[in-house]
Amino acid sequence: MTKDVSVETELDQTVVEHISDLRKAVIKSVVFFLAMFCVILFSLPRIVPFLTKGNEIVLLGPQDVIRFYAGVSGVLALGLSMPVVGYQLWRFIKPALTPMESKIALTYIPFIFISFSTGVAFGYFTVFPVVFHFLMGLGEMSFKMVVTARQYFSFMITLTLALGLLFELPMVMMFLTSLGLVTPEKLKKLRKPAYVILAILSAIMTPPDFVSQLIVLIPLASLYELGVLLSGISYKKRLKKELQVT
Repeated sequence: MTKDVSVETELDQTVVEHISDLRKAVIKSVVFFLAMFCVILFSLPRIVPFLTKGNEIVLLGPQDVIRFYAGVSGVLALGLSMPVVGYQLWRFIKPALTPMESKIALTYIPFIFISFSTGVAFGYFTVFPVVFHFLMGLGEMSFKMVVTARQYFSFMITLTLALGLLFELPMVMMFLTSLGLVTPEKLKKLRKPAYVILAILSAIMTPPDFVSQLIVLIPLASLYELGVLLSGISYKKRLKKELQVT
């Protein structure tokens, strides 16, 4: 009886410790996010001209000002907070991971952020201008086009975030290989259907002309091939570690 009570007490203490660790991780992440939000909010008048690239956009009233400033500041702050959130998440789940899994997870955090940022930059500097000017030109053939700040940034953020996520493809392929869920050979066999899916995505995100679609498709196909290459490296490392263990 005493032993059962002791075990229950230890379990309760463990649960309390986990909840306390989770609360600390959430608080630190939220504090960093709010700090970034405030910095961006007060810097936004200087950032907006860079983001609009000289395009004429309008606000329709006081409420639009609030929504615009809060929305853009929130999205940018969330993007800048992702490495900190990832690190706090890693610290929270670290006790449940093996030393090798913990090392792998920590290694991936900066590379995930870098690849996501690269995708966002590619979307903002390359894809978004092409798509935006194509759609504006198409509309101006029949209508007088007026773009609100909310519409402009909503469209920009949707497109750039989608590309940011797609640029995570090599990291995802490498991570799945390190967990033993896929192999380089399997990824090579999936190359053709993967290319078809990437071609469909590039067609959805770009104007209906061959050159614009190639601008997106070629980098995405290159990312898949990079993922296959990284998968091969990860696979060899995993096999080597398994041989050392046995």
